[in-house]
Amino acid sequence: MKTKILSLILIVSTSIYSQTTEPIQADRPDQTETPAIVPKGMFQVETGFTFQKNDAFSKTFSLPSILWKYGVNENFELRLITEFLSEEINNEKFSGSSPIYVGFKVKLAEEKGIIPKTSFIAHIGLPNAASSRYKTDYFAPEFRFAMQHTLSEKFSLSYNLGSEWDGFSAEPTFLYTLTTGYAITPKIGSYIELFGFAPQNDKANHNFDGGITYLINNNFMVDLSSSIGITDNAPDHYIAFGFSFRI
Repeated sequence: MKTKILSLILIVSTSIYSQTTEPIQADRPDQTETPAIVPKGMFQVETGFTFQKNDAFSKTFSLPSILWKYGVNENFELRLITEFLSEEINNEKFSGSSPIYVGFKVKLAEEKGIIPKTSFIAHIGLPNAASSRYKTDYFAPEFRFAMQHTLSEKFSLSYNLGSEWDGFSAEPTFLYTLTTGYAITPKIGSYIELFGFAPQNDKANHNFDGGITYLINNNFMVDLSSSIGITDNAPDHYIAFGFSFRI
């Protein structure tokens, strides 16, 4: 009985608080990270399940990936990424936890004229904080600049530029994303996106994706998205669904 009462209080208080805060902004479901910072003192969880066909011989399932975020102040948030993977390669199955990533996001600039709203995001993968199959030899850093322009009340343009390392070599992989968002209604959002990865000593791969989001209340959002590979070396396709909430 006490548990039910506490749960009811949490639901009611979250609902009331959501009426006085700006709608939640999440780094999912697209590949473009938002420059928005989690409000001070709030805890945000962004989780989802992804089913990806890499090629004719392999599939990868993320069951799930979770981004944990905490707003330290209006300019800074702490971040933690955890993910459980299941793979099927040539009819052999493997599963386990990928390395945990810890990091932060810091606001660099507010939008002003042609200057986009900009934040800097950085993580580092911990090589031993993973299942044995997914452990890396070294720490795996990654960073990106997240930028956003408001084009109108319904349209926005966002893009990321950055680099990441796989934890096995010193060679970086450069990354880019470019997405346009459209608010169908105050609660339903949509986007289309182009993104890709360019290893230092290998061919770049490019992908196209799109999706929709539904805002249940200002603190809770669900999403659905899908992608196809544009180049031969990109994953064939994926479909993902998930949700984000903050308290």
